[in-house]
Amino acid sequence: MGISDDAVEIRARGWRTLAALHGIIEAELERALGSSADLSVVEYTVLDALSRQDGWHMRMQQLARATALSPSATTRLVTRLEDRGLLTRILCLDDRRGIYTELTPAGRELYETAHPIHDEALERTLGEAITQPELAPVVHALQGSTALA
Repeated sequence: MGISDDAVEIRARGWRTLAALHGIIEAELERALGSSADLSVVEYTVLDALSRQDGWHMRMQQLARATALSPSATTRLVTRLEDRGLLTRILCLDDRRGIYTELTPAGRELYETAHPIHDEALERTLGEAITQPELAPVVHALQGSTALA
């Protein structure tokens, strides 16, 4: 028993709408974070993921999952942020192969500056998107999921 053509088209349309909203949000976040905090969205995502951890650090493989990047792309990104003095790497005492990535004080400070910029840009963009009939259902779904969180 297969999925009817109508169901496939509805799912495809939903996916296209979600992808369009994602593109709009990401473009605005890139602009806002880049101009105000000199960060890209993925750099902010690293700082945000680390800020949510006890001790402000994560294993590199966890960070790769949190940023949806490959291990090699994560390593390059961490190196770039480390070169900027925002992160540091620490060898895991329990597993000598393990490496933790940790926010430095400068990384924490930049995150504290960038976080409200990110949140305001996201809120503004969702507020604009909800006025577009084709995007409104997805925005409503996102707002409903945040009410549950």
